[in-house]
Amino acid sequence: MSLAAHILLRNVAVTFPVLSFRDRSLRSRFVSAVTLRRTLAVPHIVTALNDVSLDIRAGDRLAIVGANGAGKTTLLRVLAGIYHPTAGSVDVQGRCLSLFDLSAGFDEEATGYENIIRRGLVIGARRAEIDARRAEIAEFTELGDRLDLPLRTYSSGMMLRLIFAVATAVEGEIVLLDEWIGVGDQQFRRKARQRLDEIVARAGILVLASHDVDLIKSTCNRAILLQEGRIVAAGATDEILSRYLGTAGRD
Repeated sequence: MSLAAHILLRNVAVTFPVLSFRDRSLRSRFVSAVTLRRTLAVPHIVTALNDVSLDIRAGDRLAIVGANGAGKTTLLRVLAGIYHPTAGSVDVQGRCLSLFDLSAGFDEEATGYENIIRRGLVIGARRAEIDARRAEIAEFTELGDRLDLPLRTYSSGMMLRLIFAVATAVEGEIVLLDEWIGVGDQQFRRKARQRLDEIVARAGILVLASHDVDLIKSTCNRAILLQEGRIVAAGATDEILSRYLGTAGRD
C-alpha cells in the first residue's frame, strides 16, 4: 500500500452553464440573423458540486453514496482531473487509476493492438510503459489473433474484455471506481474480479461510487452521502448507509 497517497478538497464547487433550448434553437438563430439583431443568451447555471471538502488518506476506502444526479460521478471526475473546480482547491498526491468512462480513447477503425496504445496514453501511461505491458494485456484479453482486427468487428463481450484489460494494466496509488466492474462470461468475470481485488488491495486509497450496499459494506471503511452536490453526512460506512437507505426510503 502506498502511504504517500493523499486527497484534499477544500470548498470545491463545479458549475456548468447550460443554454436553454430556446436559445439554441435553429429558429431563434435564424430570426436573429434575418433581423440583424443579436440577442444575448443568458445561460442557466447548473451546480453539480457545492462546497465539497474532503480529506482522504492512505488506507481509506471511501464510498460515495447518493441518489442519481447527486454528483457522485462529477466528484470522481474532479478527483481524476477531468473536471476542474469552479471554486475551491483540489490537491491529489499519487497516481490515479480511473476505472470509469472506460471506452474513452478507443477507435473502432483501429485494431485491438493499436487501441491498447491509444487507451493507455489516455489513462496517463507512458508509451514505454504501454509497450512493456502490451503482451500481458493481450494475453489477459484472451482475444488472440482478433487483436489484429479493427474494433468494429468485435462483439460487445470482446470489447469489454479489451477495455477492462487496458484499464487495469496500469496501477495507481489511488483507485477511482464508478460501480464495480463485471465483464465477460463467468470464467472471465472471475479473473477480472481477482485482478480488481488485487489492484484495490495494493492501492493506498479507494474511492468507490456505488448503489451496491453489500459491496460497500465489504469494501469501504468510510462513506459520504451526497445530496444535490453537497456532502450532507460523512462518517463510518454503516452509519452513512443507514442514513442513505432511510432517506431513499422516504423519496
